[in-house]
Amino acid sequence: MSLPRIAVDAMGGDEGVRVMVEGAALARRRHDRFKFLLVGDEPRIKAALDAHPNLRASSEILHTDGVITGEDKPSQAIRRAKSTSMGLAINAVKTGDAGAAVSGGNTGALMAMSKLALRTMPGIDRPALAALLPTLGDNDVVMLDLGANTECDTRNLVQFAIMGAAYSRVVTGRESPRVRLLNIGTEETKGTDELRDAANVLKAAAADLSISFDGFTEADKVCRGDVDVVVTDGFSGNIALKAIEGTARFVGDLLRRSFASSLRSKIGFLVSRPATELLKHHLDPNNHNGAVFLGLNGIVVKSHGSANAAGVANAVAVTARLLEEDVTDRITADLARVGEESLRMRRNGASAQEERA
Repeated sequence: MSLPRIAVDAMGGDEGVRVMVEGAALARRRHDRFKFLLVGDEPRIKAALDAHPNLRASSEILHTDGVITGEDKPSQAIRRAKSTSMGLAINAVKTGDAGAAVSGGNTGALMAMSKLALRTMPGIDRPALAALLPTLGDNDVVMLDLGANTECDTRNLVQFAIMGAAYSRVVTGRESPRVRLLNIGTEETKGTDELRDAANVLKAAAADLSISFDGFTEADKVCRGDVDVVVTDGFSGNIALKAIEGTARFVGDLLRRSFASSLRSKIGFLVSRPATELLKHHLDPNNHNGAVFLGLNGIVVKSHGSANAAGVANAVAVTARLLEEDVTDRITADLARVGEESLRMRRNGASAQEERA
């Protein structure tokens, strides 16, 4: 089966061309049916491809020397979209020259250009930024929204849950993902009206959507491993994500400081090194790299700007799996089902009112 190729913004990310090309080459070893469109400065890309003949044979280069920097505002990025590597990678998805785009560049610019070029899917009001986080269980947890929408209503939260569940099925293989809304408590009376209303809609539609929904979860339970999808507004989600990442760095730094504090501690480090290496691997953001803009007419994946080649490879691998599993079609089908459920709820409510009258 011929799969759509992946457009890679080769100029995005802190390390630029070398790391982006090396990451794409690593990803292709796992997904060797894909071809790539490498967007950026052609001489530099060609030089990087010399070390990766397998990728070179399956890639085309689209030249531009224009780059979106971390300091560029979204409005500035949009004006320069047609002359920058990020803008041309997204445009390749719009025109059908690629099925998805990957970039390690400016997040705000990437979201703004993606929304303008690709627009939202029918039935989706706003796209959401979703990412995978490690847990104590054998599954990663999908969390969204992580900053694309600071304020969300009931309809937005329900749509996020549908998109997050579709994404979770792709990455976890669980046919009925465990979905929860992030809240300040698990009691049904806690939280805003929007959260409580969204919980009611999801409870009623859970069977049709093939999800396991049991209300709310709190921030300290996000990474416990007993939930597959955590849904929240972008304001709360971004704060929660940065708190989780900051805590992981704090624990790592504290361990390094503790093990270096004395000779006995250094000996203890040598004894416990297998365990500390496992912890380091589990907390390494490169092993969970690749945030997805869900809800667009096309797939766009954001790689950490500081990601190494292995991290970029993970982001490209996430992109490949989303294309292989037709996640956009899955979201469309689930939206249709929740629409039918909402219609039944309205009809049942109207019938009940008539009977009371």
